[in-house]
Amino acid sequence: MQASPRSSSAVPDAERQVREDLAAAYRLVALHGMDDSIYTHISARVPGTEDQFLINPFGMLFKDITASSLVKIDLQGRILQDTPHDVNPAGFTIHSAVHAARHDAHCVLHTHTVAGVAVSSLACGLQPCNQWALQFHQRVAYHDFEGIALDHEERARLIADLGPRLRALILRNHGLLTLGRTVAEAFILMHNLERACRVQLAIQASGQPVCPVSDEVCERTAHQYETGDSSRLPGNPDPSAREWRALLQRLEPPATASYRD
Repeated sequence: MQASPRSSSAVPDAERQVREDLAAAYRLVALHGMDDSIYTHISARVPGTEDQFLINPFGMLFKDITASSLVKIDLQGRILQDTPHDVNPAGFTIHSAVHAARHDAHCVLHTHTVAGVAVSSLACGLQPCNQWALQFHQRVAYHDFEGIALDHEERARLIADLGPRLRALILRNHGLLTLGRTVAEAFILMHNLERACRVQLAIQASGQPVCPVSDEVCERTAHQYETGDSSRLPGNPDPSAREWRALLQRLEPPATASYRD
């Protein structure tokens, strides 16, 4: 991938804010132990565009990502800025597919955690056995494993499985994927999906019967998560805002070097 003449050293305020949020998400994924060395990826659409997104430089640990280190690319994989970095080809395949098809997906987050990969490898998939899992009741799709995501032809099949509205996808034998209207939403969805997987494995390891939850209560709980009635800030329509603001406090210096750089 080569730099494009469209590269520019000027970063508009809206893009700068998205860069800071995305860098924070990388740091938070590392902080919560959801990273996988230099692999997996999080992307965010460049504000005001439908064909450009930001993604991590391939080879940098998530704990070291900063706003300025993120790489801007388009849906053809062309790098749109002066940078010494390239991007993960598998990351481009997955994220370009979602950003091209789902214009509501301003952020796409993918992980390979032990719990996520384990549940993705179970024939039963994610089970409605705990409160975090109920957020995804009838709201998670599955995509069969086709090998490392280097084949661009897989993109159409991935999007067909994801569908037009769902915000969570379990990649069979591979990992987890969440979509958000904001970086905050994508991260919080992933954090909850990851914990749902961890709890499920702990329950299954106990060998004890699971206390069942009725379909009616499952749907009610999922709807409560969707509306954000218990977490919405007064006057703010974003139900992720309160939790995101609290999470960012974990990243403030001197606890860590600034992700805003």
